[in-house]
Amino acid sequence: MDNLKMIAETAKDFAEKNIRPNIMDWDESQTFPVELFHQLGELGFMGIVIPEEYGGSGLGYQEYVTILDEISQVDPSIGLSVAAHNSLCTNHIYEFGNEEQRRKWLPDLASGKVIGAWGLTEHNTGSDSGGMSTTAVKDGDDWIINGAKNFITHAISGDIAVVMTRTGEKGAKNNSTAFVLEKGMAGFTSGKKENKLGMRASETAELIFDNVRVPDSHRLGEVGSGFKQAMKILDGGRISIAALSLGIARGAYKAALKYAQERHQFGKSISSFQAVNFMLADMATEIDASELLIRRASDLKNAKAKMTREGAMAKLYASEACVRISNNAVQIFGGYGYTKDFPVEKFYRDSKLCTIGEGTSEIQRLVIGRDICD
Repeated sequence: MDNLKMIAETAKDFAEKNIRPNIMDWDESQTFPVELFHQLGELGFMGIVIPEEYGGSGLGYQEYVTILDEISQVDPSIGLSVAAHNSLCTNHIYEFGNEEQRRKWLPDLASGKVIGAWGLTEHNTGSDSGGMSTTAVKDGDDWIINGAKNFITHAISGDIAVVMTRTGEKGAKNNSTAFVLEKGMAGFTSGKKENKLGMRASETAELIFDNVRVPDSHRLGEVGSGFKQAMKILDGGRISIAALSLGIARGAYKAALKYAQERHQFGKSISSFQAVNFMLADMATEIDASELLIRRASDLKNAKAKMTREGAMAKLYASEACVRISNNAVQIFGGYGYTKDFPVEKFYRDSKLCTIGEGTSEIQRLVIGRDICD
């Protein structure tokens, strides 16, 4: 517990000093602050769950959740990018790469020297990832990759991308294979940067593959195992989005509580009015419930136990709670909550992604329901 407190303080201090002064500038200009992520790497926050032998911090998911929570209380878009780099790209290589692949790519990723991206979603597939159009065709000792991915975090600024491709027929079982692509490979480019409602300092764009020749040594795991790998990575990714949601909820709640205690109407603080007081009570309760679900899923993840249902529950509840909480925070601020002079409008804009990214709320309910009835 003392270790978690120390990590929380470190993350909080870094966020206050290096992130808070720039929040609105980055948001308005949609700037992805690459240099900040190099600094986060020096702090050990870009390879949190990666063992020390590969250059990581060798921490567990409880510490990971704590770091994401603290950063996201200040700026969720930075929390989102930390999560995507850690749990998707870097963790995929650690989980499914061989020893040579781990030693080749993990040290630079874990140190923040390079930024990672992860490509699954496509324009026409969304949640139907089994029907993707990006293909990898064997050509001698290499593979030729064609297609595109969209809504990819760090698609432009990323140096390394783990990309899921189709190596079998559409709709067939075991038809997907994962590859590591490096910036500079011929035909591997990025496309349109998305102009988003929220999370605007976290870069989101297309990845484009035009006859990209990739050595077989860049293939992660067996041919045909890509979809299963991706689903396992998303199990952990749900903890990431849940932790991000927790940070948003806590940030919005703290701002609303402070404002409600300072704002006076009819001779007393508005926090004493039952309508506002009950909103604050619901917020505090939902934050605690979210954290308990997340900590349970993290314990299971640390123990390498099955946690598909628990991860989905944590992600579903925390993401929907953070939307409710940030919405109520804007309400408590009244007209001021609708301006950019106060932080809650940004929490409100940022919160919605959490019910969509890494599996929509509907997909989480599907996962939970299937597990219950299995």
